[in-house]
Amino acid sequence: MSTLPPIATANNDASIVVCDRTRTAELLDFNKLVDSIAQAAAELDAGTILSPERMVVPLGDGGVLLSMPATAPDIGIHKLVNVQPSNVQRQLPTIHGTVTVCDSITGKIICLLDGPELTGRRTAAVTLLAIRTLLKRAPNAILLIGTGAQARYHVQAINALYPQCKVWVRGQDDQASSDFCTSGRQLHEHLEPSVSELPIDVDVVITVTTSTEPVYNEPARPGRLIIGVGAFKPEMAELGKVTLDGSDLFADDPAGARHEAGDFLRAEIDWARVGSLAAALRGEIDTTRPAVFKSVGTAAWDLAAARVALQSLPLAE
Repeated sequence: MSTLPPIATANNDASIVVCDRTRTAELLDFNKLVDSIAQAAAELDAGTILSPERMVVPLGDGGVLLSMPATAPDIGIHKLVNVQPSNVQRQLPTIHGTVTVCDSITGKIICLLDGPELTGRRTAAVTLLAIRTLLKRAPNAILLIGTGAQARYHVQAINALYPQCKVWVRGQDDQASSDFCTSGRQLHEHLEPSVSELPIDVDVVITVTTSTEPVYNEPARPGRLIIGVGAFKPEMAELGKVTLDGSDLFADDPAGARHEAGDFLRAEIDWARVGSLAAALRGEIDTTRPAVFKSVGTAAWDLAAARVALQSLPLAE
């Protein structure tokens, strides 16, 4: 179990540390995030981290406020995220939010972290943990489907853990793929736009879109891991039935997937087939089988990220 760093308890009158987006990013090293999420997955499975289903409340015209708490013996967190799709027309970010971190023993607020930055980085770290756990080797080539903000976080995470890995990128069209690679090479030099044919050397496919129709539905193939990240509503679907029916299925949060994993819901998968991330980490997998990992998220991963930030804060002061 993580222990609370000195900054949280050394001075009861200490001010709350407020971290903007830049500082939040500085505190959340991807390698540390992957390890922290692995620990949190075991604790969530054991019941020492409590992470209830998120609350969704209408906000304004077409927006929602998302409330996501999680608690552990050392810290508690509460992530509040506001999603306003109409902000695209206002030329404003669609997502705003913050993560409040407190000491579990005293309830004292320790710090505030930027919600979108923490979410983006810990989501990419979950993907990298899935690769480490289910592929069990460093990938040689990854196909990244999607060119939005989450795609950029994934490129950063891949560069942190697998700097020599080639990343093929497929966007809505050739121009989107090319533009993303041109701008993204400052984050990871081995980026190339993908043509319509699936590169034969790809051993991991990561989908980070908001598509309502499958963007990947290839026959399952041993040695190729498929990771679905973007579809987070029942009406969304990135992965098709052909792929899912031929693969062993895992989810970071199987309970949440029953409500949010549109890919699985549309394919009418047998939920008894879906293993948890914690089970995979315990080694209860056959790596010779094709595998699909569905990432839906849970506040437990935000708590894991908060632990990393707290461990880094004393060094940053």
